[in-house]
Amino acid sequence: MARAPRGPPIYPCVTGPQQISMKTSAMSSRIVHRFSLAIDRDVLHAGVVALSACVLSAGLVYVGYFVHVLRVAKRAPCEPQHGDCVLLFGKNAPRGRIDRDFAARLDRAVSLWQHAPRRSLVLLGGGAQGERSEAEVARDALHARGLDREVAMQMESQSRDTLQNLRNARLLLGEGMRTRVTLLSNRYHLARCALFANQLGYDWELCAAEAKLRLGPGTLWRLAGEAAYVCWIDLGTRWARLIGHQRMLQRVT
Repeated sequence: MARAPRGPPIYPCVTGPQQISMKTSAMSSRIVHRFSLAIDRDVLHAGVVALSACVLSAGLVYVGYFVHVLRVAKRAPCEPQHGDCVLLFGKNAPRGRIDRDFAARLDRAVSLWQHAPRRSLVLLGGGAQGERSEAEVARDALHARGLDREVAMQMESQSRDTLQNLRNARLLLGEGMRTRVTLLSNRYHLARCALFANQLGYDWELCAAEAKLRLGPGTLWRLAGEAAYVCWIDLGTRWARLIGHQRMLQRVT
């Protein structure tokens, strides 16, 4: 199935009670969002379906999804050929601090424009109240890495997860989402991106941030988590279609 050296933190330095408040705000926002998903009855329904399938198959269903996520991660190109609009997925960046995975996404985006400029770039990702969004952090970091300020950019700054990223980007792009778009993220994340892009009706291709997949303990742990997530969403969606559960389907389309 067909996604410069690092400078100092780009968020203004704060200390003391204000810094603690900002940390708490960011953490609380992520926890509230995840908790709201965890107790949602449709999400729980999908989870029960996926768990039942894995248990009844003695884990073979999960293994199948893990192999799929691994295959996508290994095979995704670094230089996509057809997409003229790049969707750059953000990543949690508390107080503007960009981690290694986020930096790889940004570096790849700059590399794409250096080799073959695209028509436009959409920066995805919201943030906690009182902090800059992931999209805003990405914009400033791209400019700091030398990306031409004339590059056409749109920012989607309201989302809190991958599905919201793509759903909100669909509204931004309008009919533009019918043309081939490039989904740019870390290799371990690409299978999830592809799943949601397919469900939302995108014409898409993948672009990997890293040159190749490095299978260390951390990456294997992320791949295992992504496999569980993709299994959960995909089987839940298939089940909802089977039983005609429109409310569940509306959550992922």
